[in-house]
Formats: sequence, C-alpha cells, structure tokens
Amino acid sequence: MKFLRPLSFSLMGVIILLLIAGSITEQLAGTDIAVRYVYSAPWTICLWAAAVISALAYMFTVRIYKHVITCLLHLSFVVILGGALITHIFGQQGQIHLRYDSQPESDGIELPFSVTLRDFHIDYYPGTNAPMDFVSGIETEGVSGKVSMNNIFTHRHYRFYQAGYDSDMQGVTLRISHDPWGIAITYTGYALLLLSMLLFFLQKRTRFRSLVNKLHTAEARKTVPLCLLLFLPAGILSAGEPTPPTLYKPTAQEFCNLYVYYNNRICPMQTLAKDFTVKLYGKPTYKGLSAEEVLCGWLFYYDQWAKEPCIKIKGKDTRRLLGIDGKYACLNDYTGRGQYKLEEAVRQGDKNAIAADEKFQLISMVCTASMLRIYPIAANNEPDRKSVSWYSWVDHLPTDIAVEDWQFVMGSMEYVFLCVARNAHGEAADALRKIRLWQQTHAGTGMPSETKFKAENLYNSANFTRPLAMVFATVGLLLFFVCCLLTARGKRLNVWINYSLVGLMAALFLYLTMLLSLRWFVSGHVPLSSGYETMLFLAWVGAGLTVILAAKALRRKSGLMLVLPFGYLICGMTMMVSMMSQANPQITNLMPVLQSPLLTMHVAIIMIAYCLLAFVMLNGIAALFLPDNREQLQTVSQLLLYPAVFCLTTGIFLGAVWANISWGRYWGWDPKEVWALITMLVYSVLLHTGSIRFLQKPLAFHIYSILAFLFVLFTYFGVNLLLGGMHSYAA
Repeated sequence: MKFLRPLSFSLMGVIILLLIAGSITEQLAGTDIAVRYVYSAPWTICLWAAAVISALAYMFTVRIYKHVITCLLHLSFVVILGGALITHIFGQQGQIHLRYDSQPESDGIELPFSVTLRDFHIDYYPGTNAPMDFVSGIETEGVSGKVSMNNIFTHRHYRFYQAGYDSDMQGVTLRISHDPWGIAITYTGYALLLLSMLLFFLQKRTRFRSLVNKLHTAEARKTVPLCLLLFLPAGILSAGEPTPPTLYKPTAQEFCNLYVYYNNRICPMQTLAKDFTVKLYGKPTYKGLSAEEVLCGWLFYYDQWAKEPCIKIKGKDTRRLLGIDGKYACLNDYTGRGQYKLEEAVRQGDKNAIAADEKFQLISMVCTASMLRIYPIAANNEPDRKSVSWYSWVDHLPTDIAVEDWQFVMGSMEYVFLCVARNAHGEAADALRKIRLWQQTHAGTGMPSETKFKAENLYNSANFTRPLAMVFATVGLLLFFVCCLLTARGKRLNVWINYSLVGLMAALFLYLTMLLSLRWFVSGHVPLSSGYETMLFLAWVGAGLTVILAAKALRRKSGLMLVLPFGYLICGMTMMVSMMSQANPQITNLMPVLQSPLLTMHVAIIMIAYCLLAFVMLNGIAALFLPDNREQLQTVSQLLLYPAVFCLTTGIFLGAVWANISWGRYWGWDPKEVWALITMLVYSVLLHTGSIRFLQKPLAFHIYSILAFLFVLFTYFGVNLLLGGMHSYAA
C-alpha cells in the first residue's frame, strides 16, 4: 500500500493544474466552455472521486482514525465534495420574470406552483440617489414573502433570489434554486469543518502541539540590532517658490465646510477637495497649499491657475503628439489647436492622452461649478422634505421651486464671488456660513449628523498612510538585511531599541485602528469593500500580529526579532499597495449585494490568513540568508501555517455561504473562487510534511513556502488584472 501516499498527492497536483487550466480556458473561451469541458466534465468528476478514494485509503493505512478530530477534519471535506456532487446531479437553477400586468414566464426551471408579483420598490440611502436595497413582494399558494438582496424567500424547497428589475419598475427577475439535499449536505460539511478546526488546537498529542513544545524548548537565539533611520519628506518645496493665488485660508476652510452631494452621498466639501487634488497631483497638497486651498484656487482664481504647468503628461510620444516641451502642461495649452490635438489623441486610444483629458474634464466640472451640488431642494417643494435633490447654482432649477429659495440659490454664491473679488474675506466667510445654515434647514432627514461630518473631516486630515507606507517599507527592507548580517555574526542588540521598535509598531496599530474606525463610522459599513480598504485592514492585522509576536519574543529573550523587519515590511508594502490599488480611495455607499455580515467575516478572515502566509514567506527568505537558523525558522513557519490555512479555508467557505444567500449558488467557478481554492490546496501540502519526505528538509520547506506565496499574490492581484470575474469590485 506504499503507492497510496504518492498517488494521493499526485492526484492533488493534477487537480491543481486542472483548476489553473480551467481559469485560463474561461478567460479565452468563456465561462460556459470552462464549466462544461473542464470544471464539470465527467473526467474531472472522476479525478476528484479518485483523489477522495485514494486519500481515504491512505488515511486508513496510517490509522488516522485514532485521532478523532484530525480524522473528522479530513472527512468534512469528503462530505462537502459529496454535497457538491449531489448539487451537480440533482440541483436545479433558473429564473422567472414577473410583472404586475402579465403572467410569469420561467427559464430553465419548472415550478409546481404559480408566483405573483405584489410589490417592488427600491430603498435608497437617505438623501441620495444611491440604491440601498431592491425589494420584491411576491405571493404563492396564499403565502406572501419578501425577496431582497441577501434575503431569500423559500417555499417548498424552492429558493427565490433578487436578480434584476425592469426599467419601468413594473417587473422583476428572480433567480430560483431547488437543491434541498445538496445544500443541506454541503452545509453539514462546512459545520463539521469549522468544528474540527476549532477542536484541532485543543488536542494534546498532535504535530501542532509537538511544534509548540519544540519551540519552547529550543535554545534561545541571539537577538539582532536595528539601525534607525531618519526620513525627511520627499519633494519639500523651497520657501521662495511662487504659488498661484487662492482664498485666505480660513475662508477656504469655511467653503470646504459646506455640505456637497458628491459620489452619490452627502459629505463635506473637504472630501471633494481632497479627491480633486489627489486626482490632479497624486497627493493632497500642491506647492504647500492644502486641498481646500487648491479647490478654491481653481474655482475663484481660474485665470491664474489655468497658467500653472500642473498636469503631468506621461510618455515622450504623447508629449510630442500634443506639442508639450516639458513633462507638465497647463490648462491654457489645451485651448484651440491644443484641444483638437488632445481630442485626436484620445480618439486614437492613447492611454496617456486619455488620462490627461480626464483631469482636464475634472477641472472643467469644478471651475464651471457643475460638480458643486451644494443646494438641497425638495421634490415638488414638499414640506416634509422626504425626497430631496441637490443642485449647483449653475444648474436648471425645478420650475416649482419657491421664489425665495430660487433667489438664495442664484444669488448666494454670486455674492461670495463678489466678496472675494473685493478681498472682503470676512464677508465671504459670513456668506458661506449662511449657505451652510440654509443647507441644514433644507436638506431634510438625509443630512448626515454633525458628529459624522466632523469625523469625516478628521479622517481627511489624519490620513497619512502614503508617507507612513514609504517609511515602514524602507525601514523594514533595510532592517531585514541588517538583521540577517548581524544574526550571522552572533551579535546582540540593546533591548531598549527592540522595545522602541515594538512601541513604534504599536503606535501604527493604534493609528490604523483610529483610521479604520473613522472610515467605518463615516461610511456606515465595515471598511472591507474595496482593494484600498482590505489592504489597509491587512496592514492593521500585520501591525497587531507584529506587536504580539515581538512582545512575546522579548519576554522570553528569544531570537525571534526577525518578526520586526517582517512586520515593518508587511505593513509598509500593504499600505503602499492600498494607495496604488486606488489612486483616489473614495468613501462610497455600499452596493446592495455587499451589505452582509458574512461578506465582512469572509474578507476579514482571508486577510488574516494572507498576513500569516506573508510572515511564512518572509521566514523562508530569511532562511536562505541564515542557514544556521533554518530549522528554527521552519518550526515557526509550521506553527503559523495551521492558523493561516485554517483561516483561509474558513474564509473561502464563508464566502460560499454568502454567495449562496446572494446569488443562489455557493460555488460558481468564478476566477477568484478558483484561485482561492488553488491557494488553499497548495498550502495544505505544507501541513502534510510528515507524509512528504522532501519537504521535511528545512531548505526545501522554505523554498516551497516562498514559491507558494506567488499563488497568494496572483489570487489577490493577478485575478483582478488578468482574469476579472464577479470579485473585480475588490480590485
């Protein structure tokens, strides 16, 4: 029976290659082809079955049944795959289109009962036009039910999901799923898996416990030093550099203290100012001017700012095409002939020209005030102001607006411009305060509270993740090489320097806690709905783990201080990626389908797994430079792998439950799902080093852990960039 071990792992390797091939096939030929000929093909099902049978046989030969919890953990995967097979064979899926004025028609599924649409409406975020939920009221066999996003109506084991609605709001499309046995068995497998993973850490005679004991009894390693570096912000301007004119700073702050309808929500004008400045210049300041001053400069001193060479044009060919001598262009370069050249370059698909045109269009919307929707006006002049729309003073106002309101909208900002022209900044500030008071009395119930308004201003002012990212990444990189060099020489660092480093990381943890809490409070949802937010959360997790692990190592006076450079690198790189993933990380209302606590837990647990796997990868890199420490580093990595793989597995199946609640299927072979499964399988190999002899060697183990992290990187970044899919919203 010796052939069972290599057979089991060989079949697992073939499955991994098959999944990779399926994702490539989906990209080249489409989802239907990939599902039909790869994912759900008969020979694929046979391959999965062979892998399960060989694994069960091998488990029996090694008597894994003597370890009840470990056996239950492995058997839970068999139950999950069994449920998936039953769903594949017997499950039914389709959709039905319902209207008030006609009989339903169904596609792909036959219902044994009739369904009638009784009501459909859209719930909006207060004071905005952003959808918060889509709600359908239906009736079948005398039973009434409600179907909305993340809310399923079930009748006789038929599950109804909200899928779409007609443009005239008189009809809806519902997705239907009928799979009573497959879902029940699969969910039973999920429950067994979660239970067994929790109980696993409580067992006494396991490999995990032996690793913990080995680490406790290992000879203490020598600690390593750190050379602290002082950094000066790059790009500091000389005091004498001329700046274009703008409003007196307190007056600019009063202007940006107004409410504005922006990005489908009501927020401080300061938020728009910061987004505007970051979009144009890549940072929230320009020549020492704050974002508020930049916005007011463009609005109130357009002629002078239009002469500023402030828009960077990338690419020599693009600059030559547009007739630009230097790297920067001003707005005046694009009048007349210059505008024609830019439009021609955009039509030719020049990416750099398209980026420049986007910035100039943004400037145009701000300078013409079409983007500055600061006046709330109730529909039909409603006294209760339940339905309010926001307008700029240059918009066409509703015909039924009250005369006094029309006069205020048309005249208040004109008066501010007049005061600015006369340098009467005090009068301008008074007028802006009156506009804000008018906003508060006319916006109705949709206006955010004053506390939330101030919290958003604080968030805008306190967000310094960009410079912190550069500092922590640089310190981490230099610290890593210094640590490796001095560890090899057997030198020891003064303990207070280590404590100082841990203290600095703790300060970063508290700062990120404050930043994420403010973003959570302002947005109204857990900040895990975008690439920017998830990477910032990952930095927060990394900072917390670094403080815990490093403090524990210091108390034991052990040689685990490599956790510090690892922590600094992870925090710095993830914060840098968070800024790169979205050059302008805006706060937005959450999409209806994303309003689920399951999604929050799914993303958070997977981010924790990724952070732990990053530590394992960095441990592997350190082992290449420190041959004498490879065995101890392997022990640390193996200890981290158990919670990392368990968290990754839990996150994947929580995502499956969320998908089942949202779309009616717990697995849809989306590229992100496929690659998350691939990553889980790749790392599960490292948990079976007792059965794979070549991975028992420390060097082989560390090399594998480094290469395995490439799958994590591709799952998070590569899928979004190359394969797309439903999960691209998190890019």
